[in-house]
Order: sequence, then structure tokens, then C-alpha cells
Amino acid sequence: MKSASAAIFDEAYYQRYYVDKKTSVVDPEHVERLGAFVCSYLQYLRVPVRRVLDVGCGIGLWRAAVARHFPSASYHGVEFSEYLCGRFGWERGSVVDYQAHDPAEPFDLVICQGVLPYLSPPDLKRALHNLGQLSRGALYVEAVAREDYERDIIDEDLTDPRLFRHRAELYRRGLQDSFTELGGGVWLSRRCEVPLFALECPASR
Repeated sequence: MKSASAAIFDEAYYQRYYVDKKTSVVDPEHVERLGAFVCSYLQYLRVPVRRVLDVGCGIGLWRAAVARHFPSASYHGVEFSEYLCGRFGWERGSVVDYQAHDPAEPFDLVICQGVLPYLSPPDLKRALHNLGQLSRGALYVEAVAREDYERDIIDEDLTDPRLFRHRAELYRRGLQDSFTELGGGVWLSRRCEVPLFALECPASR
């Protein structure tokens, strides 16, 4: 089993899953609500956010939310799709092995939405470890898991059939060495010196 090829992320892919309202899986209003939740929670926790990495940034829907909540923060988009890099000017790269230009300066917030299910198990393991290297503050991850299919909460007419159906535990196991899970897809880096109350996370840090 191999990870999805860069060739599938062409103009037709984004037209279907992002532009066409009949078949799109995400829209600006959804990301606006989601971004408000994630950014507001980090502001509540007093996580300093100055540098944001959106890895697998797509058409850049997160950029407006970041600018609204963290106006002084820089936003850096990284994409696997050659088509989107050419159209929007994103940096070309993969979550599997992307590295910050200055490894001594990891990002305060890393966003990884809808990317990980396209990776094979070996590449997923590498990507989850890499996310831990890229973030010194917080991480937002969105990835459908096999349990979501089993619970019949996935609209398979809209969902890309090429996704791997990894177990949720596989994602959690790959992130737990570097992060504490806070819920809602938000994870806090173990390098981030922000105190948490016992009930703000599933287990003690």
C-alpha cells in the first residue's frame, strides 16, 4: 500500500472537493467556525502564537481565521499539490518529511486538516513523528478514522474513496509522545510550558 500520489491533487480534485457546492467536503463558513474554536481555545490557554504552519493548506481557508485571531502571527502554507503551489504560491512539501527552514524555531501552531488519511501506515507513522518536531506550541489535527466509518457518520458519497481507514488509536499513539490531547482535535506540545487543569486533558501530563 502506497500513500496517495501527488498526481491526484490536481485542479479537478479541488474543483470537486472544495469548489463545487454539491460535492465539497468543506466550506469557508465551516473553517471560520472551526478556526474560531481552535484559536480561541489557544488564546484562553495563553499559548503564544507567532508562527503558524498549515501543512496541507489546500486553498488556504485557514489563513483568514489565523489573521483574525492572531493578527501579528505569520502564516506559512505548505502543499503537496503542484497545482495549488503554482496557483497560490504555497511552498511545496509533505507532512511526512517537511522541515522548518530554521529547525531551531519550530512553529507555535501547526494545522493539519484532512491530510493524514491519504498516507500509508509507514508514512503516517513518520508524519505523526514529524508533527511533533514541527510544533513547540499546539497542533490541530483533523482525520477521519476507521471508527467513523463503522459508526456510519461518514458521507461516503462526498468522502474521497482513496482514504486509508486507519484506527483512531494509530493516530493517538503516534502523537502521544510529543503532545497532550485536549479534545476537539487540539493537541498541546509537551514542550509548551502552559499549565493545564486535570480535567482539561484526558490524563495527567
